[in-house]
Amino acid sequence: MTLFEPLSSSPSALSGPVAAGRYRALYELLYTNAPDARQQAEIFLRQQLARAAELPCDLPETTEQLPSWAQERCSAVARDYAAYLEERKQGGARRYFSNKAHALYFLQCVAPTKEVDGAWLAGVLDHWQDVRYDGLLNTYLEELGRGDPRQNHVVIYRNLLAAHDCGDKQGLSDECFLQGTIQLALGQCSTAFMPEVIGYNLGYEQLPLHLLISAYELRELGIDPYYFTLHVTIDNSSSGHGHKAVQSLLELLPMDEGRDEFFRRVAVGYRLNDLGIGSTSVIAGFDLQQEVVAMLERKRCFGQHMHSDFCQIEGKTVNQWLATPGQIGEFLDALQRKGWIKRNQSPQDSRFWRLIEGNTAAMFGVFSGYEKQLLRDWIAGNWQDAQRPRPIPRDQANGDACEASEAHDPELVALRSALSDKSPQQQLQTLIPWLSAQRHFRPAGLYATRRFIDSVARLR
Repeated sequence: MTLFEPLSSSPSALSGPVAAGRYRALYELLYTNAPDARQQAEIFLRQQLARAAELPCDLPETTEQLPSWAQERCSAVARDYAAYLEERKQGGARRYFSNKAHALYFLQCVAPTKEVDGAWLAGVLDHWQDVRYDGLLNTYLEELGRGDPRQNHVVIYRNLLAAHDCGDKQGLSDECFLQGTIQLALGQCSTAFMPEVIGYNLGYEQLPLHLLISAYELRELGIDPYYFTLHVTIDNSSSGHGHKAVQSLLELLPMDEGRDEFFRRVAVGYRLNDLGIGSTSVIAGFDLQQEVVAMLERKRCFGQHMHSDFCQIEGKTVNQWLATPGQIGEFLDALQRKGWIKRNQSPQDSRFWRLIEGNTAAMFGVFSGYEKQLLRDWIAGNWQDAQRPRPIPRDQANGDACEASEAHDPELVALRSALSDKSPQQQLQTLIPWLSAQRHFRPAGLYATRRFIDSVARLR
């Protein structure tokens, strides 16, 4: 069996039903592993690789230059971050997040990618016997926290979203799902696209400046930055995932005439990272006024029949204001003129805020944590709360307690039963599906990850 298969260049290979505007639908199709998911994933990947091939590439011309290239990138990021810290020390404002709602908006927009963290490497599990894949395999297992929920990247990110009640994806643009879809597709089609998987991994695991700045500013805003600081340490180019990405490429380069073609395909896979909307573009695209109006517009159809006609604002009932699309901006202006919303003051001074915040508020539970933060920051404007926010602490439960909570999980009980009468090799084949992007963060998936690691160690 060859390390990689030649790609078809026939027109039919680049055509199919997947098109721009359907990223969310394909993401969900691949995530649920629908019957035709792999076929759709391959069509999609060929389309995206054709797009990526047209992009500029900053990889060195030869593979021998890769280690120094990676080290220089890391050094440049360190220099830029040192300059950022000095800028902040001299009193400079936050570079990324204007307020907490802005930061939560960012966390929400990148969630489709973060919630499948590592998915592009799922296919390397089948190569557990080949030591050349050890760098990629260990990278993937570390993305999975090696079965420890406190270190599993998806568990950490999901807990972060839950802590701030900002996991709703209804308002996300289709572009927010592109990178996550690429990762899922690479994981499902690794047999045909291993050079592209290696190239994508090489690009994704290089430490970016935005990761460092995001972590710094999230902490300032009372948001636990652990997911981001974990990637800062684990992706380092000295011994972490950045280093392993380079070494894995060098290990897996063919020794024959296929070497140049392999590296060409690696370079195209590397450029897949540049498709779609990146983190800094997400951050730059935030407009508080627009987000408040868009959020209320989404809720309008649910609330247009829920209010009494007792109160009128400028001659219209609330239901009438909400009855027609496109009136939210005017409605907010009317609430300000009536004095129900007092901008650039403490939100507690606004009657509208007191209606939605607090356990006894008339509209308790109507707005999510993120939606309330949008409204709070929009009302507060340039008013500054004297109290510095503190991050919500993460759950520090020990490993024994985590394992105890898994004991009665139905999926885990069934998995243990399925493993009981199988040979070590058969057990591995049973475990591998539980290490997929859709399952590894579940109790049975965490257990399967630990069993997989132990089984491989015994069989080698």
